[in-house]
Amino acid sequence: MDPIGGVMTVPRYLAAAAVVLLTTAVVSTAPAQATDAAEVVRARGSLHDLQLSTTGPFDDARARFLMVQRQGSSVVILKVRGIDQSVAGRTFGAHLHTGPCVTGNGAAAGPHYNADTVAGHVPPRVDASTEVWLDFEVTPAGKGFAIARVPFTPLPGNRSVVIHEMPTDHHGAAGPRQACLPVSW
Repeated sequence: MDPIGGVMTVPRYLAAAAVVLLTTAVVSTAPAQATDAAEVVRARGSLHDLQLSTTGPFDDARARFLMVQRQGSSVVILKVRGIDQSVAGRTFGAHLHTGPCVTGNGAAAGPHYNADTVAGHVPPRVDASTEVWLDFEVTPAGKGFAIARVPFTPLPGNRSVVIHEMPTDHHGAAGPRQACLPVSW
């Protein structure tokens, strides 16, 4: 993983260890000072289909999302299961978006959440240190997993994690929107 931000694909046992470590860190955080407290955001459920006119690999998939925000940075974990096994070995782009997840309406999710845009930087940088990129490779069991660490804390709102058709390129593009998971805090 890039030390500033980025995406990392890890084996299942490391994923479980990361969740345990994050949970332990959150539980043991002493809330003596508000700036030291960690905020935890969780979402889970069936993915919303953004391509209603076609059958896709995420039509029966479910996802879990965990974001731990602490001292101006965030660790984000995405776990997807129930992906059609015919796409095993493929990598899909996934990102935190600014808008809500609306079945059949990929545009409702808005653009990627970008910390530079929120801060008013013109032009904003578009990379894994200003956006939450959660690309994952589908396993033969129809699962995907990603962890991203970013040097910012996304602002609360009705957001979504959108899964795209292709891996994220260096400009942040990942092709058509396939499915999404609602995330609100």
